Amino acid sequence: MRKAFMLLVLMAIFFVTACEKNVSTPDTSGSATSNKGANENAAAGGKDAFKVVLLIPGTLGDKSFFDAANAGVEKAKQTLGVETKVIEMGTDQTKYEPTLEDVAAQDWDLIISGGSQITELMNATAQNHPDKKFINYDTDIAELASNVYGVSYATNEVSFLAGATAALASTSGLPDANPDKKIGFVGGMDIPGINAFLVGYIEGAKYVVPDIKVAISYAGDFANPGKGKELSLLQYKSGVDVIFNVAGGTGLGVFDAAKDQKRYAIGVDSDQSAMMQGTDDEKANLIVTSAIKKIDDVILNAVKQAKEGTLPTGKLVVSGLLEGGVGLAENDVYTTVLPEDARNQIKDLTSKLASGEIKVSNAMGMDTAQIEQIRQSVKP
Repeated sequence: MRKAFMLLVLMAIFFVTACEKNVSTPDTSGSATSNKGANENAAAGGKDAFKVVLLIPGTLGDKSFFDAANAGVEKAKQTLGVETKVIEMGTDQTKYEPTLEDVAAQDWDLIISGGSQITELMNATAQNHPDKKFINYDTDIAELASNVYGVSYATNEVSFLAGATAALASTSGLPDANPDKKIGFVGGMDIPGINAFLVGYIEGAKYVVPDIKVAISYAGDFANPGKGKELSLLQYKSGVDVIFNVAGGTGLGVFDAAKDQKRYAIGVDSDQSAMMQGTDDEKANLIVTSAIKKIDDVILNAVKQAKEGTLPTGKLVVSGLLEGGVGLAENDVYTTVLPEDARNQIKDLTSKLASGEIKVSNAMGMDTAQIEQIRQSVKP
């Protein structure tokens, strides 16, 4: 009996141990966020892979800023063989700091995020974790921690081209365009980063159509498509032909309004027309072009440098037309909708901007009164 009892005990211990080995521990890294393909990426990267994490200060699906960053990390995974993970931090900004700290305390080789609301937090986190490397893929603040690599884009240059495109489209006899010399702008917030787009847009529009008028609205939100549509409908119904969307997820409402009113729009950050082709062609075909920040390529190149140990941290790099960091989307919609003579004008302006022959003002160095004076100069 004693031998039988001992045999049963040993069998029970073996069974429990075997079960424990087959139970996986849930991944609790990141603060109440969703992770995209983390398990698949880890398997692809291997045990000793270079580990890269992207923190999204919002959610994916904006077909713009955040999706472009995600595309860059995906390119890095595919071409460099790095292990990647994406954490969506949502819109509650109180979660950003603890999430950054949590991630920095883990074994990631490179931590990536971007946007005006992230810069200060990333600098502080980087100073707390000097052994880590960080990439801020979109900031205009030159003061960076010594282990942060920052990128700024000459959005004033590409917005100059967007403004010229909008003004030419409005006055080139496009179907559904009216004779009014009036275009629009919908921004996420009245902040320097958004006004950098606005000032360039206004200067580009006035360069080709000196008496152009620009309707300007700020949504006060980057994640409210309903508000974006509401503001855009008001502009279209007031006689605007083309609206420049610089509002993140809110800007998706601009395209909804364009479809509703059969008017035109210009996208931002990514080729937003291409992103909508196949899912809503009618909407996609009304997006004349997009003012692109080549965030995906910037992230890919920075990850490559970090992996090679050559990433120049502690400095801010500005990437414009000359450096290939920004540009207009010259897709099938652009070549179909915009007349050839207008496209030739845009091509000429692009060369002059890249060479420095045309100088564009930068709102980042302006005070509120200067911005307001520019807005008033084109008030309908």
